[in-house]
Amino acid sequence: MILTQYFPPEVGAPQNRLFELAVRLKKHGINVSVITAMPNYPKMEVHESYKGKKYCYEETEGLKIHRTWIYVSKSKGIIKRLLNYFSFVFSSAWYGSNKTGPVDLILCESPPLFLGYSALYLKRRKKAKLIFNVSDLWPESAEKLGVVTNSFMLKMAYNLEAKLYCKSELITGQTQGICSNIQIRFPDKKPYWLPNGVDLNYYKPENIEAGDFRTKNNILPKDFVFLYAGIIGIAQGLDIILHAANAVKAYPDLKFVLLGNGPEKPRLLNLQRQLDITNVVFIDSVSKSEMPSVLKSVNAAIIPLKKLDLFKGAIPSKIFESLAMKLPVLLGVDGEARELFINKGKCGLYFEPENTNDLISKIKEISSDVNLAIQMGENGRKYVAENFNRDTIASKFIEQLNKL
Repeated sequence: MILTQYFPPEVGAPQNRLFELAVRLKKHGINVSVITAMPNYPKMEVHESYKGKKYCYEETEGLKIHRTWIYVSKSKGIIKRLLNYFSFVFSSAWYGSNKTGPVDLILCESPPLFLGYSALYLKRRKKAKLIFNVSDLWPESAEKLGVVTNSFMLKMAYNLEAKLYCKSELITGQTQGICSNIQIRFPDKKPYWLPNGVDLNYYKPENIEAGDFRTKNNILPKDFVFLYAGIIGIAQGLDIILHAANAVKAYPDLKFVLLGNGPEKPRLLNLQRQLDITNVVFIDSVSKSEMPSVLKSVNAAIIPLKKLDLFKGAIPSKIFESLAMKLPVLLGVDGEARELFINKGKCGLYFEPENTNDLISKIKEISSDVNLAIQMGENGRKYVAENFNRDTIASKFIEQLNKL
């Protein structure tokens, strides 16, 4: 059983990662059920075909998908956010207990960390072993980003985190940095690195047409286009792209596309108006089926995060699809991601997080050297093929499951 608040048809990193893993587990003969919420992310609106439903059952590519009720609100207030999390905790626990059959293993996706309450309940009811999959070190990241400041809430969250690690037969971490952090704090646990990856057959540039993306967005064929695609959130620190775009607006052939939705989007749109920049295009999230064509239509990806020590162990998932499509990356993430994709893979250029001048310099460097951009793109495809192939990742994970 995969227990996750986020799953397709929602668009996003955990949604794609868990779906791709589930499909591969199924192909290896593992019976997979999914307990997830009514799709609503990232706009925080339940999709039209699911509105008003408390529970529904679907099957997709052999996966048994149970969708349960969740409270949804656009409010950023702590009470509304807790209602969002805990409504799914209770509904997933109830329907997961009563609508599913025998289960050997439960894989719980975190964040949200509070879903661990449901995982612990279902573990007892089903007499199953728990795998706790950590894709973000919550509550540590929420505390350091200032998203959660209430001391009582933080203490409760840290206590829950410790309990979940102790009750899990296996802890998996999305990055080596996450695994190392957990290992240091809980030395009796040995987390397993379960990285994100990419479907190399789906993102295959020679088989994909660019389509009319440039035409629809008033981008000329000669323009060098930089793309940010993903959540428009606090952690990404996307102001840097707008300020860099403002600094290079004298270069008419340089364009910037910010594709996605999220809580910071209204503020960034207002910043764009204040700066009066026309070389930046904002686009709403697109479906997974449209992403290969979008990536085929641009020249490079910009992948930033805020300058926090916490993010030195982060690997933004958007890296993998970009590199598979032979796009060089401008990477504003220090630590593990820099070591893997810049120092080892030679897949792009690094700029210091939140350093606008450094980003401007890298924008000019890669856009003025077509051969450099092409070579880094080729390096990127080769590097992810050798190290982050989803098929290989799933096969190795199954070896771990067989040891439990």
